[in-house]
Amino acid sequence: MKQRIRVVGIIKTEEGVLVFKRNRGRSEAPIFWELPTGKIKFGEQPEEAMARSLEEYTGLNASSLELKDVITFLAPEGSTRLSNLYIVYNLSIGSEIKPTPKDRYSAFKFIKEFTSSNIRLDEASMSVIEIEEGKTASGRISSRDTMNAVVINVDGASRGNPGPSGIGYCIYDGGGHIVKQGGEFIGFATSRVAEYCAMRKGVELAIELGYKKVRFVSDSLMVVNQLNGIFSIKNRDIIPIYEDIQGKLESFEAVSFAHVNRDKNVIADHEANLAINKTLGRR
Repeated sequence: MKQRIRVVGIIKTEEGVLVFKRNRGRSEAPIFWELPTGKIKFGEQPEEAMARSLEEYTGLNASSLELKDVITFLAPEGSTRLSNLYIVYNLSIGSEIKPTPKDRYSAFKFIKEFTSSNIRLDEASMSVIEIEEGKTASGRISSRDTMNAVVINVDGASRGNPGPSGIGYCIYDGGGHIVKQGGEFIGFATSRVAEYCAMRKGVELAIELGYKKVRFVSDSLMVVNQLNGIFSIKNRDIIPIYEDIQGKLESFEAVSFAHVNRDKNVIADHEANLAINKTLGRR
């Protein structure tokens, strides 16, 4: 298993915790915010790496660095696991904080309540906040509770939006091995309904198979953020499905919802499209 080692800084003032907006790189990439984070270069001590990364990426200079914690966690992505070791520092900047984000970041803000904020933290920063600050989104179970649990990837597909639609799923055990995969044709639907039906199917399968701790994975950022309580639901056609999913979640000891790019969800996507093709008589 690969391990990623990073230094990460927590800068806290009366305004809140300072986070930075990552440059997208690609225009289609999702927007993430994160705590100031950096790699340790060869020959550097961790505190040197923290001070250098802070100055390089934000233009800030730390007046003091206090080692807060060293944490390890697994960051699941689809069926894979990446071991992370994060060396966490409390950083003092001085009386006036005026970051000047450089190539890595494009903006900054102070967050007082991560539970009610509508920003999307990257998973590593969220894990640090959850561990160090004990804060999770309202109604959201910490991803730490499901790190070694079953993973269920789901996907919905619609030809025409609305049009002939299918759902697909792929279930992985704690070791990343496929337990079950499949798909179903759901009739005529929009893409958002198909995505929600796929998630509901994943939840139903988990209950049917007796799983108590499950991590649900989707390439629909809308579905994941709504189920995590980050986005509100405005579309009437998905409210009944959303409420049905919420009612079924009471069957679990721990659940979490994670977003991945489409290329990390190929099996569920294939099963959803295969179900449509079979119904339409296509190969």
